[in-house]
Amino acid sequence: MGHVHRVVVLALDGVYPFELGIPSRVFGSAEGLYEVVTCTVDGRPVRTNSDFSVGVEWGPEALATADTVVIPPFDTSLITREVPAPVAAALASVPRGTRIVSICTGAFVLAAAGLLDGRPATTHWALARAFHAWFPHIALDPNVLFVDDGDVLTSAGAASGVDVCLHLVRKDHGSDIANRVARACVVPPWRDGGQAQYIDQPVPEASANGTAATRQWALEHLHEPLSLAGLADHARMSLRTFARRFGEEVGMSPGRWLIQQRVARARQLLESTDLPVDDVAAHVGFGTGTSLRQHLHAVIGVSPLAYRRTFRGAPADSH
Repeated sequence: MGHVHRVVVLALDGVYPFELGIPSRVFGSAEGLYEVVTCTVDGRPVRTNSDFSVGVEWGPEALATADTVVIPPFDTSLITREVPAPVAAALASVPRGTRIVSICTGAFVLAAAGLLDGRPATTHWALARAFHAWFPHIALDPNVLFVDDGDVLTSAGAASGVDVCLHLVRKDHGSDIANRVARACVVPPWRDGGQAQYIDQPVPEASANGTAATRQWALEHLHEPLSLAGLADHARMSLRTFARRFGEEVGMSPGRWLIQQRVARARQLLESTDLPVDDVAAHVGFGTGTSLRQHLHAVIGVSPLAYRRTFRGAPADSH
């Protein structure tokens, strides 16, 4: 068996228990491809933001052995503009080039440590104003669930930790394994939309019809021409009502969502099949290989063949 990727989770004072457990749950479901260990800055138990503390088996020495470091969120009352000395010392032991991931308030630690300088990043939408005020030189995008900037990834609040961890499994080992992990965790392989759908706003009345059934129907008919009028008709709504409801529930327009789903399905087919590019395009509703190339390049900056080579030609434990 090849190298087992080691994920070291750094639990800080006031850590959120739910997010602390996400890396172990997600990476631990990936068929022995990852080893997940948890540490603190001094090896001692750390208090959570709830009414209990957690004990760990590792101190900061574990960070020097990491392939990926994950910093879960901690209580917002403990956020500071500067990294506390013990945390700074722990981070200093992380080897250069190690992949580092933050969840929610963990981005404040990365920013204060200078690890996000000149990089795009995200954090919980409710903390975006404070983050920008403290770190205006960082390109913060509060509308996305996570940002992948190569060796540094930042994610939004709570369940976005699941999204970014699944994204890394997919990036490391492809869609098939990531999908199996998602099924084992009983979560979607990817979530539609960004943080916009969770920002405080009026909630649609429970009695109103939703667009979920139409979205599911569209996913089953991606290979067919799908118009806004056709989607609205399926949902038995007027065009205006459907567009409004869709935006409230998903956080983006129906047209943008369709492109996103078609690109995602095309990526899965490119990773898991030998179908020619034109056939992949037909399967996902782009019509022609040229259209698929344009949309894929717009989303991830590479051609279909280059994308396929990246996932199917790299060794299983490659980053």
